[in-house]
Amino acid sequence: MTLLPPFDADSAKLKVRAAQDAWNTRDPRRVAAAYTPDSVWRNRSEFVRGTDEIVAFLTRKWAREHEYVLRKSLWAFGGNRIAVRFQYEWHDDEGQWWRSYGNENWEFAESGLMSRREASINDVKIAEADRRIDPASTHDLPTE
Repeated sequence: MTLLPPFDADSAKLKVRAAQDAWNTRDPRRVAAAYTPDSVWRNRSEFVRGTDEIVAFLTRKWAREHEYVLRKSLWAFGGNRIAVRFQYEWHDDEGQWWRSYGNENWEFAESGLMSRREASINDVKIAEADRRIDPASTHDLPTE
């Protein structure tokens, strides 16, 4: 089922949950399928355009972000745009755990596919014992 703009509160929440679920598969092709073929991304300081670059970007990302688990929550919506906040946890090759915090602004085509994604993200080192996101849970973000 493709959720189409303009979004209301229910459809925006469903769109956010669908994105969270797709990203948690860590399957670059599955995630890329939710974006227009010419989708434009800004992820941190990297700029990505189109399906092939999205797949390559996500393949690199998940090759270094081990045991990645993500939680997103709806921040705002209007028309064909949705804003989310998110946290994800992962560890690097050396076993250092990280919690990454961020905000994304999404813009959708009439088809319901995302045409633009702008993400600002900050990373914080954490101890494994300080992990808060249960991979088995699909609940909203842990609170501070």
